[in-house]
Amino acid sequence: MRYISLSEKDKKEMLAKIGISSAEDLFRSIPKGLKLKKNLSLPEPLPEAGLEQYLRELGEKNRYSDYLSFLGAGAYNHFIPAVVDYLSSRGEFISPYTPYQPEVSQGTLQIIFEYQTLICQLTGMDIANASLYDGASGAAEAVLMAHRIKGKPKVLIARTFHPEYRRVIETYTKNLDILVEVVGYQDSGGLDIEELKKNLDKDTAAVVIQSPNFMGIIEDVKMISNLAHKADALSVVVVTEPISLGQLEAPGSLGADIVTGEGQSFGIPLSYGGPYLGFMGCRKEFLRQFPGRIAGETKDVEGRRGFVLTLSTREQHIRRERATSNICTNQAWCAFRAAIYLETMGKKGLRELAWQNLQKAHYAMKKLTRIKGVQQKFSATFFNEFVLEFSEGWAKVNRKLRKKSIIGGFGLEEDFPELRRCALLCVTETHKKEDIDRLAQELKEALN
Repeated sequence: MRYISLSEKDKKEMLAKIGISSAEDLFRSIPKGLKLKKNLSLPEPLPEAGLEQYLRELGEKNRYSDYLSFLGAGAYNHFIPAVVDYLSSRGEFISPYTPYQPEVSQGTLQIIFEYQTLICQLTGMDIANASLYDGASGAAEAVLMAHRIKGKPKVLIARTFHPEYRRVIETYTKNLDILVEVVGYQDSGGLDIEELKKNLDKDTAAVVIQSPNFMGIIEDVKMISNLAHKADALSVVVVTEPISLGQLEAPGSLGADIVTGEGQSFGIPLSYGGPYLGFMGCRKEFLRQFPGRIAGETKDVEGRRGFVLTLSTREQHIRRERATSNICTNQAWCAFRAAIYLETMGKKGLRELAWQNLQKAHYAMKKLTRIKGVQQKFSATFFNEFVLEFSEGWAKVNRKLRKKSIIGGFGLEEDFPELRRCALLCVTETHKKEDIDRLAQELKEALN
């Protein structure tokens, strides 16, 4: 049904029920100096038909389909099979948002259970949850979890970590006496192992890396995990492009203790930045420190398969001082789409998809670096993203490409001042050979 607003009678009854005479009384605690004393500058209301027409006209101004984009940097454009949209809209699974009563929430609970199973298979972890907003909050929760487990004040984070994720971690830890230290990168684009060794000490709770990292480079997870364990620290691996797990060995098999990241690539459209899906898995010995909640499989009194919540450590379930997180969502619908996507692709499909991303990105790298004034910045192995350095500087080149309706990549100067001439480019299975060749041709003209 469509939204039906409250009548004046409804409003008066609600206000009377809580003992106040006007809606303004609800905001008495706000200082007068902060209140707006004039009406908002909004156009006059429109009838429903007129409003729909107006919104259609606005939508027609979008020129997304006219642009050829090579943006990535944590948000990835992948093909979404039609079955994902169809099945994720079925009411059998979209049961009550919060599955406190299993007898009326079997759809939601089954979604969470199946999703958790898939995340465990992908990450190589023993357990997984379904209660994180996005990859950034997942990374921050992993840091807090490592701090609780080890009881140590310091966390080492790779400089090649997603800069926005790093800022979220700094915000989470700012007032918690957790020291966040950044470890630089080598000329090859990977974590500086020698600097890591120097910074690892008895006060280190965790080493936090991203792989593939923000530059697209595949980190040596096994070596980094071994170094962390030797210092009695945890190894935390963040994955912002989980399609890579179709080709790369699971981080859990390489020694990671906690694996978290962004699941947007699994059947969730970009949609102007949300909603996204934070996934997380860990080793079973850390179960009691795991944020969020876990759904489990059981049988009812008649022996039928059923699903229930088996662990809930959020502050709305237990005492705040004992809670592991105050995140109040399980992103069930996004998790549902991810589960449908992964089941549709299957192991072979995901492997093939990752292979296409890998091959197309490497073709693009070779094609583009043949152009005078363009060179590969980092030499280490990459997945579907890579950094190019432009002799004329990225800003100038980007302006020329935009005039040709091409978004050529993500400029790195703002987050990495030392890379002011560089941009991060992403190629996925959605790019045709002709698209890459067109980028190469337009780039060549832009540099002449």
